[in-house]
Amino acid sequence: MRRREFITLLGGAAAWPLAAHAQQPGKLPTIGYLGATTPSTESQRVAALVQRLRELGWIESRNLTIEYRYAEGRSERYAELAAEFVRLNVDVIVTYGTPAVAATKQATAVIPIVFAVAGDPIGSGLVASLPRPGGNVTGLSLQKTDVADKRLELLRETVPGLRGLAVMANAGSPVSVLEMREVEATAHRLGQEVATFEIRRAEDIAPTFDALKGRADALYVCGDPLVDTNRVRIITLALAARLPSMSDFPEYVEAGGLMSYGPNFPDLFRRAAGYVDKILRGAKPGDIPVEQPTKFDLVINLITAKALGLDVSPTLLARTDNVIE
Repeated sequence: MRRREFITLLGGAAAWPLAAHAQQPGKLPTIGYLGATTPSTESQRVAALVQRLRELGWIESRNLTIEYRYAEGRSERYAELAAEFVRLNVDVIVTYGTPAVAATKQATAVIPIVFAVAGDPIGSGLVASLPRPGGNVTGLSLQKTDVADKRLELLRETVPGLRGLAVMANAGSPVSVLEMREVEATAHRLGQEVATFEIRRAEDIAPTFDALKGRADALYVCGDPLVDTNRVRIITLALAARLPSMSDFPEYVEAGGLMSYGPNFPDLFRRAAGYVDKILRGAKPGDIPVEQPTKFDLVINLITAKALGLDVSPTLLARTDNVIE
């Protein structure tokens, strides 16, 4: 048994790494995990976070407590759940997505906040700079507009003769709207016709598909918690309309979407655990630089491709990280 575990079992709170702020006697360091979607959607990401924490010496229910809360794709719940973590006086809050991070930052300027991924953290005011974020927030940044062009390129490669493109985004997510505008501009430069569709709630999805009938050869879906939570509904309607679709997270393809390209989310959550570890050992979040994703995955569903009458080239398959067949 390692010395730290031995002392911890004796109840020596002094053996625990230094927490970000004073602990109550007998209280384990506590992480508040604010999930933007649902436990099932985020299960792989949470497992990666917990496993990496374990590797770093933080074992849930032994020398660490994790409080889990999920907004289930309803952005209006972020403030409520963040306020609950403040009342619980957790030591670190882990979350992801710009709206969730912004709501959490508004709820507390004291408790450290680690975002596993957030789009444009400087432009959205989450941090002062990437090298020196300042304040109580740090994590991993994704410039979604930088990846949007690559997604469109892959979609065009998969759908020969693509002319009309539909783009769906959550109008309540500034980062998704930016991505939609970037895709729209790129598609116009390539001579494609583009129709953009904004949703704000799950009830907007079906009417959107009614509106885009006959106006597109493919669908680009800007990923965000609202989309993630309702991915099965979106994919079902896309397949019924015989629309090949692209998004940014593999769960979309696993549920039947054609393809996805984006950062490897389990890897981001593993790296977020490193931020938590540093903070629980006494580091200030404002001094820990914001980093960028380093692993990106292309996932293709060949079952969906076949159902849509698409032949995926061997060249593209050779570049694919995961093939569902």
